Amino acid sequence: SLVIRGEKDERAVLCSKDKTYDMKIADTSNMLLFIPGCKTPEQLNADPASCNVIHSQIAGFSKNYWELRRCRPKLKKLRKLLMEDPYEGPSIQKDQTLTFSKYTTEDLLSLIQASEEEILHQLQVIDACKIEGRYWRILEFNYEMKLLDHVTQLIDSESWSLNKVPLRTCLEELGSLEPREMIEHILLSYGRKYVDDGEVYFEMREDKICRAVAQMLLQNAVKFNLSEFQEVWQQSVPEGMTTRLDQLKGLALVDKSSRPETIFLLKVEDLPEDNQERFNSLFRIREKWTEVDITPYIQDLCAEKQTVGALLTKYARSSMLNGVKVYNSRRPIS
Repeated sequence: SLVIRGEKDERAVLCSKDKTYDMKIADTSNMLLFIPGCKTPEQLNADPASCNVIHSQIAGFSKNYWELRRCRPKLKKLRKLLMEDPYEGPSIQKDQTLTFSKYTTEDLLSLIQASEEEILHQLQVIDACKIEGRYWRILEFNYEMKLLDHVTQLIDSESWSLNKVPLRTCLEELGSLEPREMIEHILLSYGRKYVDDGEVYFEMREDKICRAVAQMLLQNAVKFNLSEFQEVWQQSVPEGMTTRLDQLKGLALVDKSSRPETIFLLKVEDLPEDNQERFNSLFRIREKWTEVDITPYIQDLCAEKQTVGALLTKYARSSMLNGVKVYNSRRPIS
């Protein structure tokens, strides 16, 4: 089945079960006739002796049709909707009479311009979870860090391997502090689930945990001295994990032109979804970008079979700076 999605202020898109298409009216030089009960030659009896002229009533005609072009699902709105009311834990009892937002899968399907599979995949990417078995919520970042801290402290106190964290013991030990489904959710978000001898274990994802700790450190500072940040960051992650700057792609940006070098928070999900607006926003932040620096911030804009290089050719102008290829805006940025 196909469904047209979009609110009144949005351009309509057509969605199948797993793909999203832009809709554009195209003209045709051939007039299209609508004939009820029309049969094709294949459907008629092939015996020429039984051929009769059939008189048909033409019900309507058209000179244009919808042309479909595969496009990126418009998923930025998904995070925006869920961030209206992030989940802060069971202890925060909000007045149920307040009109704060709760969204079921059906609600999101009616509001987001993307196919069902693309929406469900994105919910997984942004670590959304179902509360009360119905409503999709995103954990408030500080609450998420509190849950992660509980888990990493337990791993440390029990001297478990980061590759083999037992679910049952985590639920037993931490169930009195936080809801069991939240403990399991944080393990699913920051680990890979597997079964060994009938027991469920998690292999913790080092890069994702290091990235979350970095975000926590950077979110309260405008800019951070790079060398100081790297030292504090390494001290803040669980023992046995190694921090690396490449873990921060699309989350933070290093300013190598300042003395000393600095690092600051720049999250790709906070940037505009439209291609031109995204590039304008990036060139306001920094006039010239290397391909390595800009790639994490434009990779998600690539359409099917499109490369970062093709995007840069279309929206930026290249030049050489101290022997390094850099990109700047094609148009003046106000």
